[in-house]
Amino acid sequence: MGGVALDHVQIAIPPGGEEQARAFFSGILGLTEIAKPAELSGFGGCWFELGDRQLHVGADPDFQAARKAHVAIRVSKLADFRARLVDAGCVIHDDAPLDGRARFFTSDPFGNRIEFIEPVL
Repeated sequence: MGGVALDHVQIAIPPGGEEQARAFFSGILGLTEIAKPAELSGFGGCWFELGDRQLHVGADPDFQAARKAHVAIRVSKLADFRARLVDAGCVIHDDAPLDGRARFFTSDPFGNRIEFIEPVL
């Protein structure tokens, strides 16, 4: 099917969790926060650039952490990225390499699973 591409991914946080989300996604992961459109600004949450895509973090009054479903973020220098997360107090869970890619995962402050992955040369 031509003309199909992923635009953004949204994960949920509890209402009022925006500052914790910013501290994790921007402060620890280094993602750049981008402004939400004015027509959505009253719904809470925050948005981040993720390469040429976006990660939308939305406030959900019925929040439940996504412990299996997850975002996989491709990074370079996976070992350095891992050290940065450990230094920030994140718990790391190793995962077996998959199709020539090294990977591990952690959780955001709300318990959502976040995977980090890098092609192995």
